[in-house]
Amino acid sequence: MLLNEPHPLESRVLTRRYVYPQKDAIGIDQYVSQQGYDGIRKALEMTPEAIIDEVKKSSLRGRGGAGFPTGMKWSFVDRKSPKPKYIVVNADEGEPGTCKDRVIMEHEPHRLIEGCLIAGRSINSNRGWIYIRGEYRKYIDIMDRAIADAYARGFLGDNVLGSGWTFHLSTHTGAGSYECGEESALLESLEGKRGNPRLKPPFPATSGAFQCPTIVNNVETYSAVPDIILNGGDWYAGLGTPRNGGTRLVCLSGHLNRPGVYEVPLGMNMLTIINEIGGGVWKGRKLKAVIPGGSSSPILRAEECDIPADYDSLAKAGSMLGSGATVVLDETADIVKVLSRLMAFYAHESCGWCIPCREGTAWLKKILARLDEGVGTKNDIDMVDQLATSMFGRTFCALGDAAAMPAMSYVRKFRDEFEAKLNSTQVFVPAPQTQPLVVL
Repeated sequence: MLLNEPHPLESRVLTRRYVYPQKDAIGIDQYVSQQGYDGIRKALEMTPEAIIDEVKKSSLRGRGGAGFPTGMKWSFVDRKSPKPKYIVVNADEGEPGTCKDRVIMEHEPHRLIEGCLIAGRSINSNRGWIYIRGEYRKYIDIMDRAIADAYARGFLGDNVLGSGWTFHLSTHTGAGSYECGEESALLESLEGKRGNPRLKPPFPATSGAFQCPTIVNNVETYSAVPDIILNGGDWYAGLGTPRNGGTRLVCLSGHLNRPGVYEVPLGMNMLTIINEIGGGVWKGRKLKAVIPGGSSSPILRAEECDIPADYDSLAKAGSMLGSGATVVLDETADIVKVLSRLMAFYAHESCGWCIPCREGTAWLKKILARLDEGVGTKNDIDMVDQLATSMFGRTFCALGDAAAMPAMSYVRKFRDEFEAKLNSTQVFVPAPQTQPLVVL
């Protein structure tokens, strides 16, 4: 099971209805019997401005990786625009180490549907899509069944709960591209085109799906909204730390005794998450490093991990909370090999749309493969850092940054391990300076 038996230190809000083990998704009857869809009932009696204000008060930040304030993003949409307004759910979940959005879809699909309804109401939208990665066939089927049940019970359709408001929702299947986790590439794919990123601005809030105002959020983000509307934004904000409201699903993996998906309050100490909830480093070994927010987040050495696991604290430490995927590495981990594997992934997944990412990830892959095989040079180590620095901030979308940030941090924090990989019998000699060849 991905979702583990509840731990005493967890704060289960999104996952409070789950039982262990959970064999089947929570059906509509069970969901409704436990305050399910009460959030949209309340939202239908509120103005769109009031809904957005509650989300702002909650300090809910995007759970997909960027951590942008959700209420602020929703407020950017012009509700009076004559164009249709759209809701899009990013359920692509392609970040290595991340496996929490599927837990929500597998166990409680109606929570996500209700979150979409409330978001749609907040921007006067009548249409939404849940964009799910193609490999998630099981979860696509679960969501389709849940959507059909919601239509049958009047929660979706032309007259939602007799309010006169129309909202239609359906799933849309991705084609296995990591790039489509980026919101503008996702929108291109949703429109039936190749999943290349768009140049910003304009941003989706003004020109998103089919060039109409659109909000794009992650599964976990939408799923937090029903409880915010039911219990108030202040209540949700109080579960976390200032500017980091609520709880978050953490995907613990790597060298741990109890890997799995856990729900913890934002701001819990990272070492507490690892040692108490995750059961500590396996086999009695020492902690070496942590990848705190998915493969794209800069790595932290063991001595840097005694910090609150929230967006602001990790940013100050030079990393990021990202998608909540926490990968633990013990003292035996080969840092060079880890980075080499990651760069092979990013080189494979680059869409090739812009040169810095297409060429940069390809060269990082080649250079790191040389270093990992012990046939690299000291110049190769410097070149990894230089290449990553040159890529950072110079690509159409964040995939280039996602490759550059870990590359820079791994080399700078574990340079001794890269140097130890150099072939001891190989001495690098610069090419001699020669006179240019003159052809007469």
